[in-house]
Amino acid sequence: MSDLRDPAPYDALLLLSFGGPEGPDDVVPFLANVTRGRGIPEERLKEVGKHYFLFGGVSPINAQNRALLDALRTDFAENGLDLPVYWGNRNWAPYLTDTLREMAADGHRRIAVLATSAYASYSGCRQYRENLAESLAVLEAEGLPVPRVDKLRHYFNHPGFVQPMVDGVLASLADLPEDVRGAAHLAFTTHSIPVSAADTSGPVETHGDGGAYVAEHLDVARLIVDAVREETGVEYPWQLVYQSRSGAPHIPWLEPDICDHLETLHGAGVPAVVMAPIGFVSDHMEVLYDLDTEATAKAAELGLPVRRSATVGADPRFAAAARELVLERAAAEQGRGARPCALGALGPSHDLCPVGCCPARASRPAAAGADSPYA
Repeated sequence: MSDLRDPAPYDALLLLSFGGPEGPDDVVPFLANVTRGRGIPEERLKEVGKHYFLFGGVSPINAQNRALLDALRTDFAENGLDLPVYWGNRNWAPYLTDTLREMAADGHRRIAVLATSAYASYSGCRQYRENLAESLAVLEAEGLPVPRVDKLRHYFNHPGFVQPMVDGVLASLADLPEDVRGAAHLAFTTHSIPVSAADTSGPVETHGDGGAYVAEHLDVARLIVDAVREETGVEYPWQLVYQSRSGAPHIPWLEPDICDHLETLHGAGVPAVVMAPIGFVSDHMEVLYDLDTEATAKAAELGLPVRRSATVGADPRFAAAARELVLERAAAEQGRGARPCALGALGPSHDLCPVGCCPARASRPAAAGADSPYA
């Protein structure tokens, strides 16, 4: 990256995330926000919310975003980047619309957006862009200034995202008993999504056979495996697997599920497994329940030693990566020669989501893309 610290035209950064309940009384209203428009009755929401109730009705995601917010502000200040950082959520306070309203009132007119989702998919990218368009429409209807928002590119293969995960896998391997460590398998996990959504993820030219969603995860997994081999001298067997399926049984979703995979490995005589949640930025509820609770219980039932490696969270290297992404995009907007930083075979992702990228079932306006109504 250039040593220049000029973020123009950007005058603020928005950390955009999913949100989560922070107490038992929040769980059902939060899930009602997540499932709005689907007509799901309250009793069903209470059943769905049982994972949250096991942890006192508190999702760790908001606390983790506060830590990331602090890390971003600290990194920016220490590196001379004069850019205020705000935080807004799709489904819980602080709500995205409220945050954008605050940013507009503070005079911000060109906003860079860092979403807490590293990969291409409808739910991980375009849906955030749709939420941005919805919120901007509210500001417009209220007669407020409507800022331009630019979503920063996917950072799945940025060194500041990959290297903390490499360290997490190495630490988990080192924590395994020595007699099983050398023959352990690595299970790289991410959120399962419908096969149809995976196949249409990313730009049109990447559609089919899992689309960009699967390709990007595979690229990250290979990067981690290669780095672990360089550090340990061991080529660990690995597979990309999935977790947290939530859809109707008759709709095909990406497989295998992590619990099924653990059974398969145990049946094949594998002595230990490291579960590496590469699809998640932080240890939110899907990691806390689906891996630390459910998958770990399955492994205990099988008598299979497992370790779960850390997510990136508020690692200073990730905060530094966010700074580099802002300056990289600013340089491109200024017409200077930006040098995107990316590892692996796929190279840096696009700055502007093209038409047809991660389409929804129903067409809805989406900001920060080639088809944005807010250019």
